[in-house]
Amino acid sequence: MTSRDTITGHTAGEIADSVRMLLERGLLRADDALPPVRALADELGVNRNTVVAAYRLLAQAGIVVARGRGGTRITDVAPIAAEGVAADTVLRDVGSGNPDPARIPDPTPLLPRVTGRPVLYGEPVLDRGLAAWARDWFAADADGDPASAGLTITGGAVDAVERLLAQALTRDDAVALEDPCFLASIHTVRLAGYRALAVPVDAEGMTVAGLEAALEAGARAIVITPRAQNPTGASLSAERAAALREVLAPHPYVLVIEDDHFSLLSTQPYRSIIGPGHRRWARVRSVSKFLGPDMCLAVTASDPVTAERMSLRLGSGTTWVSHLLQRLTHALVTDEAAAATIAAAGAHYAARNAAFADRLSRGGLPCAPGDGLSLWVEVPGSARAVVDALMRRGWLARTGDEFRLTADEPSRHLRLTVHDLDDDEADTLSRDLLAAALTPTRKV
Repeated sequence: MTSRDTITGHTAGEIADSVRMLLERGLLRADDALPPVRALADELGVNRNTVVAAYRLLAQAGIVVARGRGGTRITDVAPIAAEGVAADTVLRDVGSGNPDPARIPDPTPLLPRVTGRPVLYGEPVLDRGLAAWARDWFAADADGDPASAGLTITGGAVDAVERLLAQALTRDDAVALEDPCFLASIHTVRLAGYRALAVPVDAEGMTVAGLEAALEAGARAIVITPRAQNPTGASLSAERAAALREVLAPHPYVLVIEDDHFSLLSTQPYRSIIGPGHRRWARVRSVSKFLGPDMCLAVTASDPVTAERMSLRLGSGTTWVSHLLQRLTHALVTDEAAAATIAAAGAHYAARNAAFADRLSRGGLPCAPGDGLSLWVEVPGSARAVVDALMRRGWLARTGDEFRLTADEPSRHLRLTVHDLDDDEADTLSRDLLAAALTPTRKV
């Protein structure tokens, strides 16, 4: 930056907005340094803490990064990691995290059941049939009185989590996230300007010490995956869930969001960290993993206060979820043939992941299959080196670096989606992976 007097403002928000404006007009570019805090405070005639707060707002929005003696600089715009199929590649993609299209129920035969009288403005946002089914669905796993929970509907789990956080938090509030973490949760927290607090995940789920540290650091919300955690596949054990409930007991107003994204496909029981006395909580279940990503719908059960606040943000109009989509979802989840397809899909994912993990373990690379659509594979050295070696053999895999909130050193994990490989393809991939992981210095 060539001239300090181009930044204006007397409050943190005004100063941050001024920097945004300069960036939008091209007067600031990637890697440009902002003025030192003291210098800018003197120039604008404000307290240094005001400039610190402005820079913090910009950092939370991803606009600047603090580089110690290198100063505060405009960040370089880099591609954001996202789930899905990699476009424009001839490599076989084994990092997509997608369900198998062939194992998603065909809605075509049920379409006649969802048409009828059009829904008009002012009518209930949540379809009555779907609401009744969803209430029973949640009640089967609820510890408390299911009748006290409020139900809301959103355009998928990511939409639900975003709205749940927005109704409870303001910018710079702290949110405890699993580390490694589902990509969409990372994006949601960072783009909204919240502070992400990393809570490590092990084979039994979110760690007790990690949650304790996050609460001590001021976490006002927690996003947790009770089973089939993405990317690790971890599910909460009964002992871990009980220990986390005990840690949360003194913090009943911390919003706990349980994202049960794998629900009907999961091989694990639902174990909640929401105790009977907890006051702010939400359980989110989407249908995208078993009915397909294009069925952008999730149902949330939450405490009455949270449900009321959510409903105010989901009034009839542009923010509601199509009743045709809701009716089709209800038709599918209550159809015997569709239910059988979903159950078979869950069994298939578990069996194929277990078989591939067994291939690796027998080859000298221990791998324990978790729950979910993918495998979390630990390698002896750098995961990036293994992925690069696999690329030379025609495979496109994904390192654990993209899913991490803390990156003190390179990841030693890969997330592999292998359930759609036939036996010959699985044999080939396992051989290539073993060669790349166990002989890292060998050029493959």
